[in-house]
Amino acid sequence: MALKSIDAVMIQKMFLSGAKALEAKKEYINELNVFPVPDGDTGTNMTMTIMSAAKEVTSLEKPGMDELGKAISSGSLRGARGNSGVIMSQIFRGFVKEIKGNDTLDVNIIGNAVQHAAETAYKAVMKPKEGTILTVAKAGAEKAQDMLINSDTEDIIEFCDAVVACMEETLLKTPDMLPVLKQAGVVDSGGEGLMTFLRGAIDALKGKVSDFTVKVSGTSRVVKASTTATEEDIKFGYCTEFIIMLEREKDVVEHQLKEYLQKIGDCVVVVADDDIVKVHVHTNDPGLAIQKALTYGSLTSMKIDNMREEHHEKVIKDAEKAARAQEEKSSEPAKEVGFIAVSAGDGLSDIFKDLGVDYIIEGGQTMNPSTEDILEAVDKVNAKNIFVLPNNGNIILAAEQAKQLTEDKNLIVIPSKNIPQGISAMINFVGNKSVGENEKNMSTEMLNIKSGQVTYAVRDTNMDGKDIKQGDFMGLTDKTIVAVEKNVDDATKALIAEMIDDDAELVSIYYGADVSEEEAEKLAKMDADEKKNYELEQWKTRAEKAEKQNSINELKSETIKQATAKGIPLDFITFNFEHETAETIKSKLETLEKAVKTEREKVINEYSKEPPPKTGDIIEGSKPESQMTYEELCKLSKYKN
Repeated sequence: MALKSIDAVMIQKMFLSGAKALEAKKEYINELNVFPVPDGDTGTNMTMTIMSAAKEVTSLEKPGMDELGKAISSGSLRGARGNSGVIMSQIFRGFVKEIKGNDTLDVNIIGNAVQHAAETAYKAVMKPKEGTILTVAKAGAEKAQDMLINSDTEDIIEFCDAVVACMEETLLKTPDMLPVLKQAGVVDSGGEGLMTFLRGAIDALKGKVSDFTVKVSGTSRVVKASTTATEEDIKFGYCTEFIIMLEREKDVVEHQLKEYLQKIGDCVVVVADDDIVKVHVHTNDPGLAIQKALTYGSLTSMKIDNMREEHHEKVIKDAEKAARAQEEKSSEPAKEVGFIAVSAGDGLSDIFKDLGVDYIIEGGQTMNPSTEDILEAVDKVNAKNIFVLPNNGNIILAAEQAKQLTEDKNLIVIPSKNIPQGISAMINFVGNKSVGENEKNMSTEMLNIKSGQVTYAVRDTNMDGKDIKQGDFMGLTDKTIVAVEKNVDDATKALIAEMIDDDAELVSIYYGADVSEEEAEKLAKMDADEKKNYELEQWKTRAEKAEKQNSINELKSETIKQATAKGIPLDFITFNFEHETAETIKSKLETLEKAVKTEREKVINEYSKEPPPKTGDIIEGSKPESQMTYEELCKLSKYKN
């Protein structure tokens, strides 16, 4: 029997089933990293993103479609981590926007929602790259639209199976779209994450899943209350939650209500999305919160828990501590400029702190911070303008989303892709210049930095023309492997030699936990002979490259001269001069000369059989046919086309 419609409860089950499937396979998805280094985080980032939404979805009992869509959209957005997580959140956001306002979904609504999901995800990425999760999502959208036009099926299961099958086929083609995937012998990890979620969701649709329990941890953004109460009388005992169905402009509501709730409680969360506002507050008088909320619209999904019964003294002490901290913070005037940086490791974090960074977000290697993490950091920096340094290409999108969600402070995202760029940006900040001038200067100057890293391979592979064995040390610049060695010292020396050019002025070496200070100092203090040897090797390499290019240019020039003399059209000269010699080119030119001569004679013979050309076909004063080139003859003959 065909399944022609599904309700919000089924969508809820499908979402939770997909989340569980992704959670179970996150490590496998991490291992699909195309680079043979231990920094795979796609599975982790996507899982943490979806679990943020799953927390809100799980809390809903018999939800409506709009309520469910809000939970999926807001939860995934605020929990988004890394590029893969941000894109996943945008896919969800686009999908639920299309389904809102419906009690049930049919194939037409689902097909259009899939289309809108792909469009929303593509819009979120500045320079979309094919062969990624975006390509897989787009394939599903195209198949969905094709089904709506060319298929008369009303069966949702049949429709979804066809769409997912098309996406599976596209996922298998991603190695052909990105050479780096093909070299590693893997499919795109983001695309695999999306398909893992969809497989789990379809299993729920088909009734193959019965357990929809999802273990999630809290990721809500908490705004601490300001209060004048003493330690003895601050006891916010009631956890109060509800949703407002708005009857006023959402931005006004969000600001005004948050301000009011902070006066009567703490742990305030007010999140507006379209015509709905989700509210959470810890207070001693839930009635006051509800009365205030009723002035903005009708209420639904109300829930009040007595925290004294659940958490006793621990909850009370935490509330008191948070209130005091917020009171102290709020009494300080906001400074003009603040800084937030993402950093991994105490040593690098100390460098940023010494350069004036106010708040460090831990992560950036195997654990990318979420949009929520950045928003929490923004709350803790008491400044009007805050510069954010992601220091990782995968975190830039999350930082940009945080910028869009921040209303009371001006966030400036400096798109630093690594730690050296972030350090350079901070060094180039000038206190007496405007925010705009500093943004431009920091973003420009950090690009003058060359950065590389030394790490080890976690698998055997072949990349960038180099055979790599598990455990080898690699020197990388901009994700290009320039050196493969058996020990870290040789890899570092080879990397430095490759990076340094005549314009280089300063080399900074940052070392991690697996390298001792003595080893780093030894490398930094190479004696004069070692430095001379490296400079000599570098000069030799550049000289060899220049000599080779000069030889190629000379060979090209001589070949053109010979071809012109022999009457060979230059379009025929498609030689790979890097692998040719004078002898091989001479032989090829002789062969081409014979072929052109034969073809030329053939054209002349055929042309002589044609009627004389009409007046005007031959330009006055043109050469006799015997002296015409092959191209000129073609203009006068049936060989023109």
